[in-house]
Amino acid sequence: MSDVLIEPGELNRWFEEGQAVTILDCRTRLNDREAGRRLWQEGRIPGSRHLDLDRDMASTPGERGRHPLPSPKHFTTTLQRLGVDEQTPVVVYDDCGGQLAAARAWWMLACWANHPRVSVLDGGLDAWREEGFALNDQAIPVKSSDWQPEFDPGAWVDADQVASSSALKLDVRGSERFRGDREPMDPKAGHIPGALNRPGGENLRQDGRFKSPGVLADELSNLHQGSGIGQDSIVYCGSGVAACHTILACAVAGKPLPKLYVGSWSEWSQRPERGIATGD
Repeated sequence: MSDVLIEPGELNRWFEEGQAVTILDCRTRLNDREAGRRLWQEGRIPGSRHLDLDRDMASTPGERGRHPLPSPKHFTTTLQRLGVDEQTPVVVYDDCGGQLAAARAWWMLACWANHPRVSVLDGGLDAWREEGFALNDQAIPVKSSDWQPEFDPGAWVDADQVASSSALKLDVRGSERFRGDREPMDPKAGHIPGALNRPGGENLRQDGRFKSPGVLADELSNLHQGSGIGQDSIVYCGSGVAACHTILACAVAGKPLPKLYVGSWSEWSQRPERGIATGD
């Protein structure tokens, strides 16, 4: 996974050289279900196709949380509709929150659906614009694919697996939500008992791009009394989106990839009997 990030200049060079690439625009706004597609229609990286967080990367909210995974069949249909195949590299991007929706797309494609080459545009649409590259609103015909992904059920865990696991549990929400000082979205405030907190924003530099692989490797290795994050570790957030950003950071750092607790706090907090901790 050495090519999990791509710089804007590199993607533009691919355009200039005529290299085949599938680009997925993952922009979203949590308070406006239609905003992502509208923003894509108004202007996007040339040739990109819109991958919607709520419609394509999640199923109906409910007992399993705010962004439960779609069925493998549903996601396969989405990927085929967008022309994604396993031979063509995929680049995903969005425009806010440090690439959270793009990180979810990367995780679903690379870790769950086992696509061999998926990259996140480092810095997202802001970085693309800052380097002077153009957007357009031109529709392009998309040829559907017949790709049949081989999904990895071991890439994620459910609430029962979290409850029974003694491995590191990493909460990547902000420290106030982790401590239970406030909870703006979910039924109860607090965190899963025994979890550690490392907010996902710590993956990034001040300019919104990922820290270097070496810096991330050092930081992720110092978690959990120095044992670091491992492939049995579990990462969670509010609804299983932001946690993918830290799994992506592990890939950037060359670390083993932890498992995603997809339901995250939005599922766990619906049943307080599972256990809720507060404070540091």
